[in-house]
Amino acid sequence: MKIATWNVNSVKARLDTVLAWLKEASPDVVCLQEIKTTDEGFPADAFESLGYNCAVHGQKSYNGVAILSRRPPEDVVRRLPGADGDDHARYIEAVIPGDSGVVRVASIYAPNGNPPGTERFSYKLDWLERLSRHAGRMLAFEENLVLTGDYNVIPAPEDCFDPNAWLGDALFQPESRAAFRRITNLGLTDAFRACHAEPRSYTFWDYQAGAWVKDHGIRIDHVLLSPQAADRLISCSIQRKVRGWEKPSDHVPVLCELVI
Repeated sequence: MKIATWNVNSVKARLDTVLAWLKEASPDVVCLQEIKTTDEGFPADAFESLGYNCAVHGQKSYNGVAILSRRPPEDVVRRLPGADGDDHARYIEAVIPGDSGVVRVASIYAPNGNPPGTERFSYKLDWLERLSRHAGRMLAFEENLVLTGDYNVIPAPEDCFDPNAWLGDALFQPESRAAFRRITNLGLTDAFRACHAEPRSYTFWDYQAGAWVKDHGIRIDHVLLSPQAADRLISCSIQRKVRGWEKPSDHVPVLCELVI
């Protein structure tokens, strides 16, 4: 089963690009973030024409997540549990049937949190703590679990082009990195790092200051696997070339393959 994550930075603005990549890569499951549209405005017909079923948790103009699956998703959960009063569309999960079992997949769009020292940063840390608690509950079921998406966290210095350039950013604050470690320390495997040890492999390049041309990127889109899913891991790759396509997102897909 090929499972992808991609912050598309507006599904309507990037629709042609997303469809082109789907036709080329042919993933079985795609977790989208920052779709920036309501459920009703989501272009489901375009994805259904390629054989995908759509589960959507949208929001007008901001945020929004979705799961596309070749097999109908089951037990869909929209919104991160414990989010009383939080109306941001940042989380959706579903159970996806495979050839030799099922996998529970979540599409995650964690808060950016900038600037540090503000309510936005506190919200980021609180949100990641809620995600950690929910992940712990799901891991107790000992099932194939894939928590994937835009975590808005640079885990380590080797995951950015210049650590000094990010010292004042919420994505690289010690508190943000510690929150991410608490999630992985529950027993989750970073699928990309399990397959690739080399530094300076990025999933995001800003539109500003020639970041893409200069390769000034960061790795903030992650695929985290439960022990059961990690045992089934075949490969995980960053689809870097997509950043050079016409009208690209500032993020690129991350594609993981499991035996499920």
